[in-house]
Amino acid sequence: MAFWFLFILLLGLATYLMVQHSVAQITRTPVWLLWLVLMAPALLLSGWTLMYGPKQPPPPALILWSIFVSTVLYWTLFQWGRRSPRDTQTQTQPQASESQPTIQPIAEPVVRPIEPTEETQLRNCFPWSVYYVQNIEYRPQAVICRGQLRTKASNAYQQIKTNIEAQFGDRFLLIFQEGLNDKPFFVLVPNTQAAKERNTPRRAQERLTRPGLALLLLAATLITTTLVGVEIAGVSLPPLWEVSSLFKVLSNPDVLFKGLPYALGLMTILGIHELGHYLTAKLYKIRSTLPYFIPIPFFLGTFGAFIQMRSPIPNRKALFDISIAGPIAGFVVTVPLLIWGLAHSDVVSITEKTRLLNPDALNPKYSILLAVLSKLALGSQLTAKSALDLHPVAVAGFLGLIVTALNLMPVGQLDGGHIVHAMFGQRTAIVIGQIARVLLLLLALVREEFLVWAIILLFMPLIDEPALNDVTELDNQRDVWGLLAMALLIVIILPLPQAIANFLQI
Repeated sequence: MAFWFLFILLLGLATYLMVQHSVAQITRTPVWLLWLVLMAPALLLSGWTLMYGPKQPPPPALILWSIFVSTVLYWTLFQWGRRSPRDTQTQTQPQASESQPTIQPIAEPVVRPIEPTEETQLRNCFPWSVYYVQNIEYRPQAVICRGQLRTKASNAYQQIKTNIEAQFGDRFLLIFQEGLNDKPFFVLVPNTQAAKERNTPRRAQERLTRPGLALLLLAATLITTTLVGVEIAGVSLPPLWEVSSLFKVLSNPDVLFKGLPYALGLMTILGIHELGHYLTAKLYKIRSTLPYFIPIPFFLGTFGAFIQMRSPIPNRKALFDISIAGPIAGFVVTVPLLIWGLAHSDVVSITEKTRLLNPDALNPKYSILLAVLSKLALGSQLTAKSALDLHPVAVAGFLGLIVTALNLMPVGQLDGGHIVHAMFGQRTAIVIGQIARVLLLLLALVREEFLVWAIILLFMPLIDEPALNDVTELDNQRDVWGLLAMALLIVIILPLPQAIANFLQI
């Protein structure tokens, strides 16, 4: 019960930060009100659990109606307070007056937008045989060039990019996108990153990776995951505030060693996942930070790891490779660790406590892939009435599967969202993301463990940041890899069909 309410608290914090980051600048509706509406289903579920206990689940109709009402109310409040483009421009760029002139911060470089008087130079960058410009629109922070594409998209982007750089230097980033009418158009936006780099000493630029911070977070996460691993191994630890008692228990090296298998297994999976992103980004010469772990002294011992990319993605090919590299690298490490952990796990009988997220009594048939790997590792020991008491390494491997599945969900800025964006384009990816959210919500009606996950994805923005060349399509080989990644997601989250269970004799 305490774990559930702690999870709701963390979910509430994550939701608030998401709302504040995504919509605070484009609507006048208070952030706290939007947050409260988004959290209403989770708060309702918490209240039901508090009143009736965890053994009596709420009616499915109550959950569905709360999600429906919450979604409609959120959209209504958002649109009611939505700012017009002029309001947004006024808020972000206040006009100077004679009595109170605008003062530019010294540290923020000033990027001069393109002026109408430079339109002739701009048109000369678009040869009629490559891209015939029909209309140029001037926006506060962008210039949109619409017309007819007369050659291959990749050739057009590269040639026009070369012309823009020859004419205007590094003043602009050139973005190539598909319009609603399926006609591609070019967008010029100020290259603020280049301006900042010109005003930043080289030594400060080289501090981007911050290896000291990465190592500090790595060490802290090793400690927190080891503490959680000790409890997973069956050692009961005193509360964190009982410092003397906790130190007395942990002063025994044998106790700490019991927590290392889980800690090292989970950190290896998360670290390799992020290194896949990092090394692929470096391959495309994209500026990025080292992987940073997030330590917490409870729950799993960590909230995972992340990298930050400080350069725009050049094209959909790079977007695809960087996005798929993390889940694939993490999955390649997860499988052998999980098989070894399953082979050293205990087989127990299925009881009422058997749940998807219960490592002491896990039913492997909750996942197609988990069931197959369990049968491979345990053989005839695993029967139709068997559950698993997972070894700490198996717990880490199982969490690796969950991390892989979560990242492969084709929604928004998750790795799976990037993958379908690169495969099918931005507009189709939005449709796929919406379908995926609805399907997961329907799955949550059957498998309540997916409910919180479904709620989080339901309010995750579907729009992904475009690559610079967001028009040129992928090759067939990458499309096949993308489809295999989506197949991997399906075999992780779907339960084992009875026909396959009969074949495996489980």
